[in-house]
Amino acid sequence: MTIHILPDKLASQIAAGEVVERPSSVVKELVENAIDAGATTINVDIREGGRKSIQIADNGQGIPAAEIEIAFHRHATSKLQTVEDLTAIRTLGFRGEALAAIAAVSQVTLISRAQGETTGTRLVLDGGAKVSREMAGAPQGTVISVENLFFNVPARLKFLKSETTEKRLIDEFVTRYALAYPHIRFRLTHNGRITFQSTGNGSVLDVLVAIYGPDVARQLIEINAETQRRREENVTSSPAHLVTVSGFIGNPAVHWSNRGQMVLFVNGRWVKDNQLTFAIIQAYHTLLPTGRYPLAILFLTLPPEEVDVNVHPAKTEVRFRGDKAPFGEVQRVVREALVADAPVRQMSAWQVGSQLEAMTPGWEGSLDQRAFVRPDEASQPEMELEWPPEEIIEPAAGQTPPRSSQLPVMRVVGQVGAAYIITEGPEGLFLIDQQAAHERILYERYLAERQAGQVQVEVLTVGTAVTLSPSQADWLNRQLPTLADIGFQVEPFGPQTFMIRSIPQLATDRDAAHLLLAMVTGVERKPPAAADLPLHLIQLVCTAVATRPGQSLSQPQMTALVQQLEQCQDPMTTPHGRPTFIYLSVAQLAREFGRI
Repeated sequence: MTIHILPDKLASQIAAGEVVERPSSVVKELVENAIDAGATTINVDIREGGRKSIQIADNGQGIPAAEIEIAFHRHATSKLQTVEDLTAIRTLGFRGEALAAIAAVSQVTLISRAQGETTGTRLVLDGGAKVSREMAGAPQGTVISVENLFFNVPARLKFLKSETTEKRLIDEFVTRYALAYPHIRFRLTHNGRITFQSTGNGSVLDVLVAIYGPDVARQLIEINAETQRRREENVTSSPAHLVTVSGFIGNPAVHWSNRGQMVLFVNGRWVKDNQLTFAIIQAYHTLLPTGRYPLAILFLTLPPEEVDVNVHPAKTEVRFRGDKAPFGEVQRVVREALVADAPVRQMSAWQVGSQLEAMTPGWEGSLDQRAFVRPDEASQPEMELEWPPEEIIEPAAGQTPPRSSQLPVMRVVGQVGAAYIITEGPEGLFLIDQQAAHERILYERYLAERQAGQVQVEVLTVGTAVTLSPSQADWLNRQLPTLADIGFQVEPFGPQTFMIRSIPQLATDRDAAHLLLAMVTGVERKPPAAADLPLHLIQLVCTAVATRPGQSLSQPQMTALVQQLEQCQDPMTTPHGRPTFIYLSVAQLAREFGRI
């Protein structure tokens, strides 16, 4: 085949494929242009999920009449002048590709009047070719209508999703940018019906209320950037001091079945970054049930020269010069906010779950019983363990232990299936998994002892010998100091044999050999990162020590267990993320019985 230059029209359509993937891509590019133009009001009107038409109207600076046609040329931009500008981007747009790409695959009508001009200009394009240009009366700003997207590349239409899906993606983008720019008044209309609007009063919290409703908004924890700056005044040598993180995170009572509610902005740009998302998830480690994800809206601010936004034409990916600094800062800031909030966290979330389920289509909040799926019991260590009587202390007559604010007041009703404790709480019923609750109690006691440098140990009068496989023995030889740090004194006693001399006191009535094997096999099954190994081992010990289903409890034992769970800092999940209880509201029960 002969090498030849592609025709401009074909080249434009190919280039458009990188920038305009679907209707939400058009909305993104045009809204970002409006923000760069200094708009304080942006109206987005969509028809048929964006397939039929997309109209963006703003009150920004507008496009001068002499530059309107140039704006639709490829690589035409007012935001870059020199190569040096590319290393410190301060605007959302800069590549000069969006308008040309959109016009190449649609029919575009643009009306704009620039600041200082007396009349506006209307330009009509069809597949990138000019159809007409004329003067028009218009207020300052720009209105751009995009109709029949992909009319000239029908193959692209086949890859679009349903109208509902495309609408959801547009909703997602507009609400995200309303969060990042709360001083801009956004209005989103689908098929003539307003579906979202913000006030533009500058309050991120007001936008959150508009998106998630007041009940979820009350469950959010604010991360204040000014507090960070004061803390970091003396930390000028670390790359992390260049990164400022602010925003809102949900407390552990509010979580979702997917990662879609973790939203990241870097210097005002919505980005998708797997590493930063993972940093948020790590910060919630042990606080959420397995398979559930938090709500987080975080704004990262750092010098423009420290971030490269010229990674992909869609401009949703970025690279950081100090690659690990943003990750570490996000993880630290989120975790610190969660820990600081824990002592005062309120349990109004019990009502939040049932209210949101009723008012929000597709709600998958944290407190609906669908969110809690018990893992296969075969994944637990195969040991039959007795309930440790010293862990369930019966309260003295007339004495009530101090309550934390983590759980509401609950009255023990009874036990079902020798596995679950039934309690009555405010406006509903709690079913507590006694094994999961006991794991959480043991875990927090264990951590408290370790952090105080005083893990209580029981020295075995007669050592217990354990023989391992060669690979297990090699691993254990390297981890003897770590085991000693958490209360296990283990000594080599032959090529593959070890002698256990002491174990943590909370496990004194457990078989020492079984405990050590549970840790070794648990790490083999799911190896943790080196830094996480001590906590992982502690989790495995608590899982092995906690009671198994099938243990009948007396009323005082159940009461004592519930009271100890109430005193935990994070009583909602086990250390490895399984829920300790489910909540059934009175409203949910009424629905089940057909009363609502």
